[in-house]
Amino acid sequence: MKILKFGGTSVGSVPSIQTLLNILEGELKNKQKPVVVLSAMSGVTNLLVAMAEGAAEGKDFTAQLAELEKRHFDVIKALLDIQNQNPAFTRLKILFNQLEDLLQGILTLRELTPKTRDMVLSFGERCSTFMIGKIAAQHFPGAISVDATEFIKTDSSFGQAKVNMDLTDLLVRGFFHENSDKLIFVTGFISANEAKQITTLGRGGSDYTAAILGAALNAHEIQIWTDVNGMMTADPRMVKKAFSLPELTYTEAMELSYFGAKVIYPPTMIPAFMKKIPIVIKNTFDVDFEGTVIRHDCKPSNLPIKGISSINNISILNLEGSGMVGKSGFSGRLFSLLAREQINVILITQSSSEHSITFAVQPGDTERARDLIEQEFELELVAKKLEHVVIEQNLAIIAIVGENMKQTPGVSGKLFHALGRNGINVRAIAQGSSEYNISVIISANDLAKALNAVHDGFFTQLTKTLHAFCLGTGNIGQTLFKQLNAHSAYLQEHNGIQVKIAGISNTRKMVFNSDGVSLDNWQAELEASMHPADLAEFVAKMKSMNLPNCVFIDNTASPKPVEFYEEVFKANISVITCNKIGNSASYKQYKTFHDAAHSHGVDFFYETNVGAGLPIIRTLKDLMNSGDRVAKIEAILSGTISFIFNNFKGDANFHDVVKEAQDKGYTEPDPRDDLSGKDFMRKILILARDAGYAMEEADVRIESVLPKACLEAQSVEEFYAALKAEDAFFSNLKAKAAAENKVLRYIGKLDEGKAEITLQMVDENHPFYTLSGSDNIISFTTDRYRERPLVVKGPGAGAEVTAAGVFADLINVGA
Repeated sequence: MKILKFGGTSVGSVPSIQTLLNILEGELKNKQKPVVVLSAMSGVTNLLVAMAEGAAEGKDFTAQLAELEKRHFDVIKALLDIQNQNPAFTRLKILFNQLEDLLQGILTLRELTPKTRDMVLSFGERCSTFMIGKIAAQHFPGAISVDATEFIKTDSSFGQAKVNMDLTDLLVRGFFHENSDKLIFVTGFISANEAKQITTLGRGGSDYTAAILGAALNAHEIQIWTDVNGMMTADPRMVKKAFSLPELTYTEAMELSYFGAKVIYPPTMIPAFMKKIPIVIKNTFDVDFEGTVIRHDCKPSNLPIKGISSINNISILNLEGSGMVGKSGFSGRLFSLLAREQINVILITQSSSEHSITFAVQPGDTERARDLIEQEFELELVAKKLEHVVIEQNLAIIAIVGENMKQTPGVSGKLFHALGRNGINVRAIAQGSSEYNISVIISANDLAKALNAVHDGFFTQLTKTLHAFCLGTGNIGQTLFKQLNAHSAYLQEHNGIQVKIAGISNTRKMVFNSDGVSLDNWQAELEASMHPADLAEFVAKMKSMNLPNCVFIDNTASPKPVEFYEEVFKANISVITCNKIGNSASYKQYKTFHDAAHSHGVDFFYETNVGAGLPIIRTLKDLMNSGDRVAKIEAILSGTISFIFNNFKGDANFHDVVKEAQDKGYTEPDPRDDLSGKDFMRKILILARDAGYAMEEADVRIESVLPKACLEAQSVEEFYAALKAEDAFFSNLKAKAAAENKVLRYIGKLDEGKAEITLQMVDENHPFYTLSGSDNIISFTTDRYRERPLVVKGPGAGAEVTAAGVFADLINVGA
């Protein structure tokens, strides 16, 4: 035998009821006659609550009652043959008249008792079960509907009645034995006490009804038909990458459902757990999907956790004081008080010193819990042995669940790393000795970010999502977007990374999309945006979106974004920049940025500050991190100047070579930033600082390539005019080098903490003699590489290689 329970959405419309009938037809073809448990139509229970509470406040309910009738009558008209409709309408009308009388009584008395409330709520299941039973009887001879009050017996705890299992089992077996040849439709959620007064089974009551019947009848399987594909790894409304779990143990399912997974409720499983009856969660709207099986004998799983559950809104109460230390029975007194007053405690944590207890409750119970505690412990408060209860609100719980946690080391470390890296502060922690669950309390505002970050952290078979916010849409920015778009599939397949561009800004406009701006038409989206560019607003919006694994990418050469770096780090957002200004201004600023990134557990990557896409910074950091000491660095670190002097030969004119370099995108917007040596100085300064030297700009001696007139020109156009006028100066340099069989090279050197950049003539014996194109070259002499220096050589300028360097930094974030 199977028990099939259909939830509110499964009976909420004509198409879903038709699907329900098709499911039953399939079961009957297999010569199985299931027991069918039904909920109220979706939204009906809420409507009944609103009518009852409104009546108690003196509000009219006639419009809502008419809406309720219409929903049921519309289904009858659509699915019941005309000749069978009048008896169904009559019976439903009798039920609605009874409901109207009941509501009128509430309105007259202005009072809604728990007993009356249960009576009102019972009409949802009674109407839907009668209606569907009548419709089913057309297709399946022998189909009947029955009120569960006939055989599910409880105490008189209205709203959350306790089932008398022994009596209920006896009555259930007797009823179903007498009706074994029938297809029986049973009301979920409702029951009755010994006085035959209607009671309800509380949250998840229809599921509980199914489990009670399944246990009493020793069912082979209990199926819960709902509107989702089984139990999922996280709430799919907040975690888009959540996926369905094929199976769970009873314990795992209970832990997940207790902490917010609304597919099924903990009491539902207890009768099934006792009888080891499998529970299958199925989707009425995707009948072919296998769903989730909850059973006692799951197959071994490679996953360290099975799922991440959450409760969206809770409050915590903190109780502390010296009067708690070593006081036996204090906790018992506290929690007995709360239990006696029907206040459910969701989570408890206590300090090892016994000086404080923190516990979580539903927000609606917060004030009452505080008042009860302060009344109970009034003497201790007066004697200053206890502090007054402190309430914290707008909090949420996130819980990771799985039986494998017990034998998998590092689970808690992975959880807290994911939270900490994303700047999510943990207010309280609880873990049971069974190690099936680790629960943490966080700000409710951080819940979506926390769920996504933790989900990415544990389910490594899925792609990790990085949310990038990009400043600058010039050559480098545009090229980066092209590269990301071209390689997105490769990144997901080989690196397990998905990059979403969540924000873009240039000097005119900015655009945001938490699902990612399309890289196929980002320019059109940016142009169509109604948000004018505002750097402070861009950063504020990035922070307020509160997405996990955020990266701020600065593809500009402007000093303005640098002013926000520290704020970005403090928001636990990594920074990637090809903008050298941040690291080459004052040493104090350099150190502030690095300290802020380190203290907030995020990345600060700036490989392109020195050698475009060449791994220079990473190589230097690897040397330093492994304990090596840098004695000397020699380098040509200007791809621009490298290109210029490599092409300044023969009949070439210096002015024309510089213009060609700019046209190819090798120079800064003003070529003097390169030719003055200032850009090169910034790179040497950054290397010196990364090598451990606290140097300032003034500590780097620069020999300028340009004559004074070129440097003092008022604009780029005037600079080129001055450059042409100085043609003889540059021709003489070229001629002198050629006469000595040498080449011109602009070389930077850091030697035991002293730095300089000079124009030199080098012969064929020098390692920099053969440099070509726009290549950079750098030589590291260290304690380990003293006899044969470590050399890195390759292209050092151009949008393609610079964007590739930013790309490489991006995929290394959080690695």
